[in-house]
Amino acid sequence: MIIYGHRGAKGEAPENTLAGFELAYRHGIRRFEFDLILAKDGQPVVIHDLTLERTTGQSGKVADYTAADLAKMDARKNVVTWPTPTGIPTLEAVLAAIPEFEHLQLEVKTDKRNRLNILCNRLTELIQKRDLFERVVVTSSDTWFLQEIRRRNRRIAIGVVIDSRFPKPISVASRLECDYLILNWKLCSRELVEDAHRRDIKVSTWTVNRIHDMLELEEQGVDSIITDYPTSTRIYFENRMESLPHLPPEQDDDGQEPSLSPSA
Repeated sequence: MIIYGHRGAKGEAPENTLAGFELAYRHGIRRFEFDLILAKDGQPVVIHDLTLERTTGQSGKVADYTAADLAKMDARKNVVTWPTPTGIPTLEAVLAAIPEFEHLQLEVKTDKRNRLNILCNRLTELIQKRDLFERVVVTSSDTWFLQEIRRRNRRIAIGVVIDSRFPKPISVASRLECDYLILNWKLCSRELVEDAHRRDIKVSTWTVNRIHDMLELEEQGVDSIITDYPTSTRIYFENRMESLPHLPPEQDDDGQEPSLSPSA
């Protein structure tokens, strides 16, 4: 099972912070999903909400502060216990903290069109400059934004984030020419996954925190899951692989292992 850490490792460390990314990275997580919003000075920063209250206790909007201001805030409010302050990082800071990442889902939150347009340009430039075409997918529930980034560079993979507001997920993803369908796991079914795969669309489900649900989604054929607990989830699936029976090599009647070479 392919595992993405949700907002870094939301259930194991403060969400969307360097502390969370570094914790998961140290424990072998190499795939992450996280959110991007434009700061006042035009830098993409990693935070889920357009406002600051829920994670920092500060009033105001992300758009009212520079990236430097946001980095000085403490984003530990109402989250798991964490011993030291940790701020709101820039996208560049996160990339520096997880240099050998395998794949990222970069979710762009719905915002004002002019701000989305700037963020679209920033992401396009970064992906092109670093040649990250095979290592990131840009996702959003904002269909206008997805069309804009696809228009700028068709090599950039895109994915639509789907919840119950979209009654026909596959139709939406297909119309937008998406590479990924980022789906609320409760909306998933084997039939939907098979339909997506016929259209060459990968299915990643969010946010899956119970092993029972993960196993059910695995049976349905999803390509990956997004979880708040990536390190413990990784341990579970690694232990499962190790506990599978190891069958002895098959042998021919003469007691030798079978060969693919033609007989002499």
